[in-house]
Amino acid sequence: MRKLMVTALTGLLLLAAPASLVAQERPAAVETLRIDKARIDRMLAAMVADGRAVGVSALVWKDGREVYFGAQGFADREGGKPFRRDTLVQIWSMTKPVTGVALMQLWEQGKFRLDDPLARYLPEFAAMQVQDGTGTDGKPVWRAASRPITIRDVLRHTAGFAYGGGPTAAHAAFFAADPLNLDNDLAKFGRRLARVPLLSEPGTEWHYSAAVDVQALLVERLSGIKFADYVRTRIFEPLKMREAAWHQPMDRLPRFAATYVKQDGKFARQADEMTRRVNFPGAKLTMGGAGIVAPIDDYMRFARMLLNGGELDGARILKPATIRLMATDQLDPAIKEREWLMGKIDGGFGFDFAVRTARPATPDRNRGAVGEFFWDGMASTLFWVDPANRMAVVFFTQTLPFDGTLHTDIRKAVYGADYLGPPGD
Repeated sequence: MRKLMVTALTGLLLLAAPASLVAQERPAAVETLRIDKARIDRMLAAMVADGRAVGVSALVWKDGREVYFGAQGFADREGGKPFRRDTLVQIWSMTKPVTGVALMQLWEQGKFRLDDPLARYLPEFAAMQVQDGTGTDGKPVWRAASRPITIRDVLRHTAGFAYGGGPTAAHAAFFAADPLNLDNDLAKFGRRLARVPLLSEPGTEWHYSAAVDVQALLVERLSGIKFADYVRTRIFEPLKMREAAWHQPMDRLPRFAATYVKQDGKFARQADEMTRRVNFPGAKLTMGGAGIVAPIDDYMRFARMLLNGGELDGARILKPATIRLMATDQLDPAIKEREWLMGKIDGGFGFDFAVRTARPATPDRNRGAVGEFFWDGMASTLFWVDPANRMAVVFFTQTLPFDGTLHTDIRKAVYGADYLGPPGD
């Protein structure tokens, strides 16, 4: 569990604008992007052949139509089952954007303001502490945080929450509190997390964290609806995401992709027990930051909705301006501590998305276009939305530990190794 992964209102004038207008206001690509299907096929095959994945699949939607689907290798190597289009995959932290969309629906309804104190709606978070040095006894000294956590902090990972073990006393306190234990419901998760000191003052540092699970608790508290039921009825069903869910019926288990863990250069199959515990009836905790299982087509429908300015096939999920807000870098330049975020992208972070604000700086950087927003998952899954090229991409695998080279290479296969896209500001 400890390893689970995770600006201003620039679009106010577009609150009533059609999705096409949102796409038009994105920077236009200066290089014509053509999808080379054979190049993507070769890259997927190489990922399996060179031992970086047991199975992979990729789906590309561009200019209003599907332009590529391919799969290589096995979803279940021991059972001889190939990775297929209907394979069910644990997307882990790719759950986070779904949770962010759910919360921003409630923002559109006026249920909260972005800079409201979190404690206005979740009073358990009213008295957060941070470390203030170490006492003569060698124990940490705690003091009250200098300002309240805001909902904006929770959306952009600047609240100061931890996400597991680490080097500080606050990390140790998080580990001891065990807020993400599957036997907790969201309310119990919140009570336990609220007792854990913060890693830093709210708003001062970017720390990937349990903040998205707090978002799920907020959705539940503000809507009066259980979080999984809210997402199912307000997002999955309108988008016709027919199989995406936290808890799956047992008869779908044979379609699950097994998770493979690399040990000493070879892949070992992870025990199926965790899959059964997390993704089938019995677990009390529905995490906002992880847990959804989906086939690739379901997740592409979510990505297409984002690409299309919040609407898909007549189902309006968010307004175009809200998508623009979520996909705008929200990190103040003064926020210098960003953990490993900058290793993923030349840019920053919006609301539950990383956001590209500059072209790839060096040849080893991930290819992409300015204006792109994306996120990935612990088992090396990835999706991104590229408005400049009117494109969305979903990449599935079940590879541990997280392997960023797979993402670098699928991007090279989609864009070409030398692609830079439009210039940044």
